[in-house]
Formats: sequence, C-alpha cells, structure tokens
Amino acid sequence: MSHNTSVYASGQSRRIAAKYGLLMARTAGTRDQLYFWCASDFSKLCLLQLSGAFSSAATGAAGTESGEGLLMSEPTNKRRIAVVTTSRADYSHLYWPLRELAAHPDVELGLFTLGAHLAPDFGSTIREIEADGFPILSRIECLLSSDTDTGMAKTIGIAILGLADALTAWRPDLLLLIADRYEMLAPASVALALRIPIAHIEGGEVSQGAIDDQVRNALTKLAHIHFTSTPTARRRVIAMGEELWRVTHAGAPSLDHLRRSTLLSRQALEAKLGLTLAPPTLLAAWHPVTILRDTNAEADALFAALAQAPGQLLFVYPNADAGSLALIERTKVLVSTRPHTNIFVNLDAVTYWSLLGNVDVMIGNSSSGIMEAASFALPAVNVGMRQQGRERAPNVIDAPAETAAILGAIDQALNPEFRKSLCGMANPYGDGTASTTIARILTTVPLDGLLIKQPTPLPVEANPEQP
Repeated sequence: MSHNTSVYASGQSRRIAAKYGLLMARTAGTRDQLYFWCASDFSKLCLLQLSGAFSSAATGAAGTESGEGLLMSEPTNKRRIAVVTTSRADYSHLYWPLRELAAHPDVELGLFTLGAHLAPDFGSTIREIEADGFPILSRIECLLSSDTDTGMAKTIGIAILGLADALTAWRPDLLLLIADRYEMLAPASVALALRIPIAHIEGGEVSQGAIDDQVRNALTKLAHIHFTSTPTARRRVIAMGEELWRVTHAGAPSLDHLRRSTLLSRQALEAKLGLTLAPPTLLAAWHPVTILRDTNAEADALFAALAQAPGQLLFVYPNADAGSLALIERTKVLVSTRPHTNIFVNLDAVTYWSLLGNVDVMIGNSSSGIMEAASFALPAVNVGMRQQGRERAPNVIDAPAETAAILGAIDQALNPEFRKSLCGMANPYGDGTASTTIARILTTVPLDGLLIKQPTPLPVEANPEQP
C-alpha cells in the first residue's frame, strides 16, 4: 500500500509558496483535518492543508491527494526498516543499501520520500525511485518555494508534521538516515518522540563551512547504530560518547556503484548527454555555503574563474539550500555567455559516476569531489570553506575563494604530471563494499534495549574540586 501524505498550497502542487510568516493551527470539518494559515498580515491568507493529519493514523479514514488514507499497518514477522530520502544526493548513496535490504527475506522495506525529490524545479527525482521499484510508502510535500534560511527552517517543520503521521502509521523497527542534509533533522526528531531506533550512515565526518556539520553531529547523538565512511570518522563518533559496539566502519556506500553498477562507455555517455566530451572537460558542482550569512559570498570568485577557464564546462544543479535559486540563475547566465557550457538539473547515479570517469577535472565545493572523485584518481579543485576539515586524498587541490587561486589550481589539475602522480592512489572512503556491511548489521542487530545508551565514562581527575 502506498501512502501519500501531502502538504499543499492553493494553486501549487509541488513546492509550497513561502510568502507568509505566521503559522496558526486549528482543526475544521468533520474529518478532523489540520490546517495551517500562513500570513504576513491578516489581510493576506494562504491555506495549507495537511491531508489526513492526526486523525488518519487513528481512524484510517482521512483522505489524501491521491485518494488514499494513512491506515494503521498490519504487523508482520519481518524486521520493518524505514528509510528516508530527500534528494538525488542521498538517494545515490542509499541505492545499494536499499537493494540489499529489499532482497533480504526477513526485511520489510519502506521508503519515505520528501523535499527536493518531489520538486519539478530540482528534477522530480521521485521518478527515479519509482523506476527502480523500491516501495515508496509516503511522499511528503515540504519544500518551500523559498531561497532563504527561514524557508529551510519551515521546511523542517512541515516535514516533521508529515512524517509524524507517516511513521506513526507504519511503526518501523528501525529508521535509516544518511549524511547531513538539514531535512534529516525532521525524521530524527519524529523517531525520537516515537521511540524508533535510528541507524545513521556517514557520521563522524567534518565540513566546517556548512550547517551540515552541526546537522551531522546532531544526528549522531540521536542515532543508536552508526556506519562511518573512514576509520577516523569512527574514532570521532566514539569520541562523541557513542559505545564501541554501536559504531562500525563500513565505508561510503556511494562507492558501491563503482563495484556493482554498470557504468556507461564514453560513447554511450556522450549519446545520453547529447554532447562530445572533448578535452579538457571540467565538471562543476557548487552549493551555497550555508554557514555564511550570505550563502553565495564565495560564488563571485568561482564564476569569474570559470568564465576564464579553458575547455568545456558541465554544471550540475546545486542542493535545495538557502541561496540555491539565485545560484541557479547565475549558472544559467554563465551558460548563455560562455561557449561550450552546459547545465544539468539532475543526473542519475550511473550517469554521474560515468561522467566522473570521463572528465578531466572536477571543480567546486561538493563532497563528491572529495569522496567519489578519488575512486577515479580524478583531479578535484576544492574551492572555499564548505568542505573545510573533511578527510581528503591526494587528488584534491584546495583553493581559497579567490579568482587567481582557483585558476592556478585548475592549471595544476590539468597538468599531465599531476594526473600521472595520482596513479595507484587509494580512496580513504572505502572500496565499494559498504552496503553489504550495512545490511548485515541492520538485519541482525538486537532490537531489545537498543534505545538505551550507556553514559560516557568520565576521566579521572588528578585533583578533583572539593565541594
């Protein structure tokens, strides 16, 4: 049964208008639905309806956009594992763990999709999940049509409302979350209240130039089982007070694509993209720097450098963060003025990985330039502060957000001697076997007592203070 929990605004079906600020709640009608009035003043009202809220979990009677209700699910003997995915980024990392769990005879798998997955502006990537055949139990509309940090904060709140009903109705044994997107605070908060144990992938990493760093650490402390990408990350999670048996070094599951997915040949890739990958080809991935008040403050230097950089330039869309819409418009201007420049709203995992194996340089501030590019010994120019503190391999060339420095780093990355020096390098984020480890532990970890963590032993003080 597919549940479709939807929050929608009049005249919009995918992304909610964030025009107003005040939230007021009341119940209305005989179906006990929950409404939200958003208003900057009382002369302008916008009605938002959370279809089937609260009453649906208890009665199974309330309707949704698709005509279905959130019914209380029947218990089974299988281990029920819920997985939340919010965007193309986390879904590409989750694909092979999902395949492992879906194939396990003792697992009942359910996906809860929200955020950018359901937004046409970001490629409606929910269709990719549908095509892959995974069981989608809930589609939660929560991404505000906003380009501000306030919009991000409200997105979290709306996601909590939808997930509260959805997870109450299904009551999984475990909830699997990944990485550090701000939207992940919503399912973690709901699971905390519902006493659902959380398993978290990719904790213990560092990215000081984004709020992702704080989100990641918050998820670590809310989680009960941890899968880290590197041994250093495992030590960091343990240093945060997590018990040793709860923390497993699994590697980054995105790297499983290299071992298990069939990548496209150069000819097939060019045909799919509709272009020729004439060298030098640069792949750019740039996201707002969410720790800064002006999240696009570092973009000026990047775009100035890219306008002067040699060769063909391929741009992929940014994450749905504060400042992303302005960033998209700026990228479109660059595409219209710079020859041999293209922008892609969304690339599926196989296409993206195939591209990493066929371009000459990656540039930007995406974690992909650090985590995935290393598997191809692909030179990656990491610009600015977003990935500050993250473990990196020798393929990464760091450059401050200054035009001259970025151009110098691109020249170094394109130097054949530099590429030659990377031959035989290892990726510190793993070897493409993470999914097997993750699925094994998720399907066997005892559930009894999992919620109760032991406190961290305090160090013995040489001269304790007297009371």
